[in-house]
Amino acid sequence: MKRVLIAGAALLLSASALADECASASTQTDLNTCTAQQYQTADKKLNQTYQAAMKRAAAPQRELLKKAQQAWIALRDADCAFAGSGSEGGSVQPMIINQCMTEKTAEREAYLASLMQCEEGDLSCPLPPGN
Repeated sequence: MKRVLIAGAALLLSASALADECASASTQTDLNTCTAQQYQTADKKLNQTYQAAMKRAAAPQRELLKKAQQAWIALRDADCAFAGSGSEGGSVQPMIINQCMTEKTAEREAYLASLMQCEEGDLSCPLPPGN
């Protein structure tokens, strides 16, 4: 339950940050650039959290986490390509895809971060508690 609350709070904060950061953009190109930067920031944070989770995972779990992450990346990319398909060829398409990638990446980062908060005895959490 604690993990769900942490993940939910992170998502609420990231959604408002997405809107605020690009509020001063005045052209579609500016919006595309801003949302691309947001995605890069979210992806960097996800990679840091993923690496921390890999370090925490027991040796046999690492390959499973790697496979899960690769499958998640494929799903995210496909979902966001679909989300942007309604504006195929339009100048807004990169923004739509970037926003989708940012939101899904922030969700995944929040999920992995929640796994880093496992408590002793929580059998639903695959990672061992931190020291």
